[in-house]
Amino acid sequence: MFDRDVWQEIFNTLKTNKLRTFLTGFSVGWAIFILVMLLASVNGMQNGFVGQFNDDATNSIFVRPGTTSKAYGGFEAGRRIQLKNDDLEYIKESFPKDIEYISARYYGNATARYKDETGSYSVQATHPDHQAIEKTLVTAGRYINEADIINKAKVAVIGRKVAEDLFKKEDPLGKFVEFNGLPFRVIGVFTDDGDDNAERRIYAPVSTYQRIYGNTNEIASIALTYNPNYDLAEALEFSERLEILMKRRHKIAPEDQAGLNVWNYAEAFNDISSFTAVLKGIGIGVGFLILIAGIVGIGNIMVFTIKERTKEIGVRKALGARPRQIVNLVLLESVFITAISGFVGLLFAWMILAAIGPMIETPAFSNPSVSLSVVVTATIILIVAGVLAGLLPAMKAANVKPIVALSDK
Repeated sequence: MFDRDVWQEIFNTLKTNKLRTFLTGFSVGWAIFILVMLLASVNGMQNGFVGQFNDDATNSIFVRPGTTSKAYGGFEAGRRIQLKNDDLEYIKESFPKDIEYISARYYGNATARYKDETGSYSVQATHPDHQAIEKTLVTAGRYINEADIINKAKVAVIGRKVAEDLFKKEDPLGKFVEFNGLPFRVIGVFTDDGDDNAERRIYAPVSTYQRIYGNTNEIASIALTYNPNYDLAEALEFSERLEILMKRRHKIAPEDQAGLNVWNYAEAFNDISSFTAVLKGIGIGVGFLILIAGIVGIGNIMVFTIKERTKEIGVRKALGARPRQIVNLVLLESVFITAISGFVGLLFAWMILAAIGPMIETPAFSNPSVSLSVVVTATIILIVAGVLAGLLPAMKAANVKPIVALSDK
């Protein structure tokens, strides 16, 4: 491998057949380039899907009522299910070891007014635990606490965009804002990992909104997080137990998916993982098929090279060259062509991903990239491919008989 004369001979051969060498190497470089770009694209899709859930805890479950589609328990189909405060307490008492955080959600809209500034925003009335469930980052002031719930306080935590719209550069903390004509004191400002719409939201105590709108105990949905140590199977099993319990409580047929929906993020992540695994498999398969085509191309070229150098090989063997030396010469040439062209393809793919990857941020596709393990694997594949491409031609060259080679015309 470190014989200078051997390498000089390899370089002379490559110089003699520049176009043939380039075209052969191009097929391998293109195959590696396509393989890396396909895997990066799959990662980009996975990043995009996962990014859509970044503004919520990944171990979240949401319980949403609906309208029954089947008659059950003496009730006709078409019955509207309504969740209430008691449902929240019932879940907490039924699953004390499974639940990490839990909060009700009560939705509304508000026309907000501060001095001469006005705007329309969505309101989510929640419990204190909702901050952890929604991964809400309070940048100024505080979030809703238990005292606010108990006292039905007219306080609000506003999004960054709401603060910019209504207060401009003024500090909103402690100021009173009218929501649909009722004064609420701003106790905090938050940011959210979701899009800008998430920061055009207002949080208020659920008890306050229940009192304002009919002095009711009704809630729109329940959000909770389960034990973060649960694996996928445990998470899905827990959500199944939760769904069975809530359907039994509200007299909903077990198979009725319209009456009550229990949605688990673990299920979504499992679907995403399965989908991206299939895409990754397809990408690897396509890349390898292209790479095989390149290997076959190199193998063919090496066969022609051996044929052209038959007399030379015969002379070598007549002068005492062993078959192993002939095999090494052919394999080194094959590995060199494959490795150099493959590394060029790998380098181009890496440069493109490094340049434009971080700039790509869409809901379905984000920051396509490959890990170090992919680069290492691609490098190993290049070396193995070079060996495979040159193996048969090398064996053929080693089996050349000096008398036959010297008499070849």
